[in-house]
Amino acid sequence: MGSSVREKFATQVNAEILASVRALAADEGRQLQALIDEALADLLEKRRQTQPRAHVMRAYRASHAAFGALYHKLAE
Repeated sequence: MGSSVREKFATQVNAEILASVRALAADEGRQLQALIDEALADLLEKRRQTQPRAHVMRAYRASHAAFGALYHKLAE
């Protein structure tokens, strides 16, 4: 996503949210478009992360295999 090509688009945003984002941009000394870029990039990254990472699931399964009975007792 490191492209420097910019494209204009128009949309509508909740007035309170837009006012808050404009205030945040002013407080941080940044342009509104920089915050919008950051917010959209964060949204895309969050959506990509909806599946657990493979190494995390492997660790979970290994832990559950080794300590499943203990986890069950603790849940009681």
